[in-house]
Parts: sequence; C-alpha cells; structure tokens
Amino acid sequence: MRGVVWLVLIFAAAVVAALTLGDNDGLVSLYWAGRRVDLSLNFFLLLLLLAGGLALATVRALQALLAMPQRAQAWRELKRERAAQAALREALAETLAGRYSRGHKAAQRALSVQPAAGPLAADADFSALAHLLAAGSLHRLQSHGPRDTALAQALVHAQGSLADGARLLGAEWALDDGQAERADSLLRELPPGVARRTQALRLRLRAARLARQPLQALHMARMLANHQAFTAVSAKAMLRSLAQDVLDGARDAEQLRRAWAALDANDRRDPTVAAHAAHCAVALGSVGDARLWLRPLWERLADLEADERAAVALALGEASEGIASDWLPRLEQAQADWPHDGAVQAAVGRALAARGLWGKARRPLELAAADPALAASARRHCWRTLASLAREQGDDEAARRSDQQAARLD
Repeated sequence: MRGVVWLVLIFAAAVVAALTLGDNDGLVSLYWAGRRVDLSLNFFLLLLLLAGGLALATVRALQALLAMPQRAQAWRELKRERAAQAALREALAETLAGRYSRGHKAAQRALSVQPAAGPLAADADFSALAHLLAAGSLHRLQSHGPRDTALAQALVHAQGSLADGARLLGAEWALDDGQAERADSLLRELPPGVARRTQALRLRLRAARLARQPLQALHMARMLANHQAFTAVSAKAMLRSLAQDVLDGARDAEQLRRAWAALDANDRRDPTVAAHAAHCAVALGSVGDARLWLRPLWERLADLEADERAAVALALGEASEGIASDWLPRLEQAQADWPHDGAVQAAVGRALAARGLWGKARRPLELAAADPALAASARRHCWRTLASLAREQGDDEAARRSDQQAARLD
C-alpha cells in the first residue's frame, strides 16, 4: 500500500513539474570576472537543488565523522551491557538447573561487568538481582558466610518488591539453617501488607515451630487456613496438632487453664482438642476442669463423627473420678442413644462405677469390654473395673475371669 502511495505522489510531482516548468522561458545570467554565463531557469533550479543536497550530505558526513568516538564508546557500553544481561540470565538458568557453582560464577561475572556497562552501572535492581542469585547459589552450596554477605549487599541495593523478596528469601534460608531468631528479625522488617501474604505467614509458622512457640504457630496456621493455603483436611490436622502442643506445654493446672483460655473458640469446640485437654487435666489432677471442658461436647454427641465421639467419651471416662450427680441424666441418655458404641458405654460404665452405682455400671462395662473396635487400653480398664465390682460383691471367680481378660489385653 505504501508503494502505491509513493507511486501516485511521483506521478503527481511529474505532472506538476511538466505543467509548471514545461513552458518556462526564463533565463539566468551569471557574471564573473568579465564573463557571462547564461543558464535556463529550469537548469538553474536543478543545480540549486543538487547543490543543496550535496551540502546536506557533506554536513551529515562531517557530523558522523566527528561523532565516531562517542558512537564507538556507546557500542562498547552496549556490548558490555549485553554481556552483563547474558551473565545474569545464565546465573538464573544455572541456579534453576541445580548447577550452583556455575550459577554463582555467572552472577559474579555479571556484577564485574556492570560498572562498565553504561546506564546499567547505576541500575540498583540489576545489582540486587545479581547479589540475590549469588546468595541463593551459595546457600545451596552451604557457604553461609559469603551468602550472608551477598544477601546484605542485595538488601543495600534492593527497593520495593525486590527488597521484600530478599527479606523473604533471607528468612527462608535462616530457617533452613535452624536460625529462628534471625528469620523472625527479617520477617519483622517486612511492611504490614507483605507480612500478611501467604509466603510470609508460612515462614512465620516455620519460625514459630522452630522456636517452640506453639501458640504463635497456631495463630499463623489459622491465618493460613483462612487464606486457604492448605486443604481442609490438612488445615484441620495441623490446627489440632498445634493446639495439642499448646496444651502439652502446661506444667501445672493453672498453666493448663491459661493455655486453654488462650486457644481460639474454634479450637475449644474441636472434640479432639477438648479430649486432649481433658487428658492433660486428669494427668495434672484437675478432673473438674476436664469434665467442664467436655460437657458442651457430651451434650451434642449426635453431631460428632465416630472417632470424635470416641475421643470425647474415653476422655470423660478418665475424668469420671468424683463426677457429680448432675451428670447422671446425661449419662443415662447417652447410654440409651448409643447402645452399640463401645466408647460411650465405657464412659458411662466408668462414671456410674465412680458414683458407686455398681448395678447400673455392670452392663455398659460388659458391652464396652466385649467391643473389639474399642481401644485395648479402654477395654482393659473396663475388665479391671468389672473385676473390682465382682470382688465388692464377693464373686471371686468372676473377678478372676475379668482379670484374665484384662491380662490378655496387656
């Protein structure tokens, strides 16, 4: 299309020239040193045009000749810039390919070429990226001192998102080395918005677990779960495990109460966590707290899954010592609602036995002891309770059989 336009313009110029200059009879006379030269006006205009073109070409040639040193310098800088960019790309490729020694050398080569690479010499992002690539390779090579030096250089040059990325990488490397305090220090330098990102929360979770701060780790894990950083199953298992770690850190009943109060409401409603808290309370001699924490869950056994219901029931069985009479209606209702659930029957039997209601306790204890799906430790305790009940009633033979059954489960 452009060629057609030019062709049309040439034809138009030819037509205009033919119409304008075709009948031009003008004459130009030039006088010089007593001589006269006559030229037609058309030829004179053509000579002017050629002279102007020649002058323009001469001026441009002189300009190009005078600019050759600057052009040569610019070409050399461009060549060095391309070499530096190529070295940086090579460093990235070698690092991703697992050739860390080559990656480090390529990054160092990029940094050595950069000062003579013209505009690239003042590029802070280029320097930061090169130092980060060098630090990453050194980290993989377990060269911690030079790695920290390279990271510090990267933080000096980095700005904005690149600086945030450098701190996140530094925190990750510190955690790989088991340095929880250094990782936490780098993470605290992040802006508030960056600190709430998924990667930052993951690193803070690792740092808290490494520093044995389960409560802090639990908060981080819950934030990650809200960000959908884990699957639902993984998040549930992690939150349970961390909540149990918080409870396991208590050394007396008062510490356990504070740990329980520090948990999120969702954690306290979790049957597995509540059952673990009850086990801890029983071990610390605070069975009243154990029953208090289990009561809301016992009142909604129908909403729990089978394993959760078993955990709550077995925990209540352990906390049955000194159980109050207001539990009796709840126990009888659970016994009627779950006649084939060994864990519930075991809890009911142990609680009734703790109240001294041996006649009512015998049947649920026998059902639980005969349930093969129930944990061996719970069945063994049921047999021993039955043996104690038989001795109270003077039935030594039944007591002996119950003891034998308990011994088989050891």
